Amino acid sequence: MSASKKTYILKLYVAGNTPSSTIALRTLNKILEEEFQGVYALKVIDVLKNPQLAEEDKILATPTLAKILPPPVRKIIGDLSDRERVLIGLDLLYDELRERDPLS
Repeated sequence: MSASKKTYILKLYVAGNTPSSTIALRTLNKILEEEFQGVYALKVIDVLKNPQLAEEDKILATPTLAKILPPPVRKIIGDLSDRERVLIGLDLLYDELRERDPLS
């Protein structure tokens, strides 16, 4: 159990309150609450309000989700509606997290 207890640091880059940004945030929150309870930190960055952060992190499109920790850094672009694609694309260890929950 302790080996799978990693903390995931995530950044979600959005451009205002667009439909795709809203869907991405809603979908991501659902995934995080269901699968990553207590093992994540999420920062939502509005690139319209903080364009320098998007430039520094080389964000070319929104919404973009970046997994900062644990390494390697991974990014996925889009509304995050494909749950499996999000988990696999960001190298989030879905199976490892499921193994620590004996009720699953």
